[in-house]
Amino acid sequence: MLLNNTAHFLAMDVAYEEADVIVFGAPFDGTTSYRPGTRFAANGMRNESDGIETYSPLLDLDIATSCIRDVGDLEFPRGNTVKILAEIKKVTQKILTDQKKPLMLGGEHLVTLPVIEAIVETYPDVNLLQLDAHTDLRDTYLGETLSHATVIRRCWDLLGDGRIFQFGIRSGTKTEFGFSLVENHTYLERFAVTTFKDILHQLVGKDVYVTIDLDVLDPALFPGTGTPEPGGLTYRELETIFLALKEANINLVGADIVELSPHYDHSNVSTIVACKVLRELSLLMAHK
Repeated sequence: MLLNNTAHFLAMDVAYEEADVIVFGAPFDGTTSYRPGTRFAANGMRNESDGIETYSPLLDLDIATSCIRDVGDLEFPRGNTVKILAEIKKVTQKILTDQKKPLMLGGEHLVTLPVIEAIVETYPDVNLLQLDAHTDLRDTYLGETLSHATVIRRCWDLLGDGRIFQFGIRSGTKTEFGFSLVENHTYLERFAVTTFKDILHQLVGKDVYVTIDLDVLDPALFPGTGTPEPGGLTYRELETIFLALKEANINLVGADIVELSPHYDHSNVSTIVACKVLRELSLLMAHK
């Protein structure tokens, strides 16, 4: 269910009816394979959001003058992955039916799947852009088809070839890399995001969904995640992504930010980084 929360991220407090972008938390980390804790991400970001400004000098846009609503975290039946995913899909369907854009805060990466399931009902030709350290292309993980390690493979089941674009990838099995680089089921750039702008040029006029797994960032500057992977992006490299999205002639129909685990970084710097990512991404969605 959608909540009418009183604690908002920054100035994301416009009335639901007036909002163009709806931010909601999906506090689920039930399939996390290494270090849990992403269920605490969204509320952690709300608590730390006073540490940044509503205005983005990078984008020259301001949350205070944008139509964005943070409705809070969804309430889940703990321990039932299928029901939790169904609830995320139901909420996303309502947001889309109300002609608004969903921006979800995970949670582990599996929570992206039900949002994509809802998105394709409204935007059947949507393209998925993934920023991540990991391929997430396993068909099963420890015998399970629903996992944060299989989420992009499940999205491929829905979208098929030529509509998933992966960037910053530096971890996965040989089979997963073969699925993309040899069999060409997805586009995959290893280690970097240098081709991101070129891919956007290929998607002019098309519907696009963006999923940002924050472990795409190097753990030296973002240790607050369950599966840190050395060799990641700098924040300045991530800013080139935001600028490319702002300049691109695409229809940005939805997005998510996943895999912040706040308590692995006692300085709270990782949470502040996540807050800034949310500010930039929400502003892009509100003004495209």
